[in-house]
Amino acid sequence: MLEIKDLSVRYPGGDQNALTDIDLSLSQGDFVCILGKSGSGKSTLIRSINSLQKPTAGEVFWQNQQLSALSEEELRKVRRQMGMIFQHFNLIPRLTVMQNVLTGSFGYRNSLKNLIGLFTKEEKQEAHQVIADVGLENMADRRVELLSGGQKQRVGIARALLQRPQVMLGDEPVSSLDPGTSNHIFSLLQQMHQTYHLLSIINVHDVELAKRYATRIIALKEGKIIFDGPPDQFTAKQFEETYDSRQAMVQKEPATN
Repeated sequence: MLEIKDLSVRYPGGDQNALTDIDLSLSQGDFVCILGKSGSGKSTLIRSINSLQKPTAGEVFWQNQQLSALSEEELRKVRRQMGMIFQHFNLIPRLTVMQNVLTGSFGYRNSLKNLIGLFTKEEKQEAHQVIADVGLENMADRRVELLSGGQKQRVGIARALLQRPQVMLGDEPVSSLDPGTSNHIFSLLQQMHQTYHLLSIINVHDVELAKRYATRIIALKEGKIIFDGPPDQFTAKQFEETYDSRQAMVQKEPATN
C-alpha cells in the first residue's frame, strides 16, 4: 500500500508549489496513469514517490513506512522495491542489452562486485529471463546503441524488472516514441503489470493510451489533483479542464499488439 498525505513540493527559488496538498492511496494491482500538461507536477509526483524529491510538506508512506523518517540504508532498500522507467531510457549505449539489464540488480549487491562487473550464474539466468519476458531474448548480446527506440525502452523495462519491484514507476516512458511503438510498450507494461502483480504508476501525455490501459486515471493541473477515477469517467469535460483545450477527444480503436 502506498499512501501520500498532504504532500506539497516547492523547488528552491520557486514562487509557487510544484505540488500542493496531494492525498492518494494506491494498492497492488492498480495500473495508474497520471495525466496533465507539461509543468503540471507529474514528474515531481513520480520522483516524490521514491523519495528522489523530498517533500516541502506532507509525507509518503510505503508499507506503513514513513519515507522521510528512514535512514539512507533503509531508503535504499525501499527504492529496490520501486522500479523506474525513464523517458530517455538512461541506458549505457556501448554496453550490451545483458550488461544494461544486469545493472538492475545493483541494489542487492555490494559496491565492489558492481565495480568489477562480477555476476553469478543465477543473476545472469534471472537477467536472461526478464530479457525474454520483454521479447528481446535474441538480442541479449547486442549493444544498446544499435537498437530502436522501442527496443531500448524494453531494455529499460527489463532492467527495472530485475530489481524484483513491487511498484513500477514510469516518467513519460513513451513520449519519444511513435504512436504504434507507444501502444506496443504500453501493452508490454500492462502484461508485466499482471505477470509480476505490480502497482504501476505511469506519467503519460497520450489520453487515449491512458484510457485504453489504465485502471485508474489521475489528472494534475498546476500541482493539484483535479480528477481521480476510472478511465470511462475521464470525459471530454475533464479533458478540457486538464489541458485547457476544447478539442474533443477522439475515441480510437485499440491497435493490434
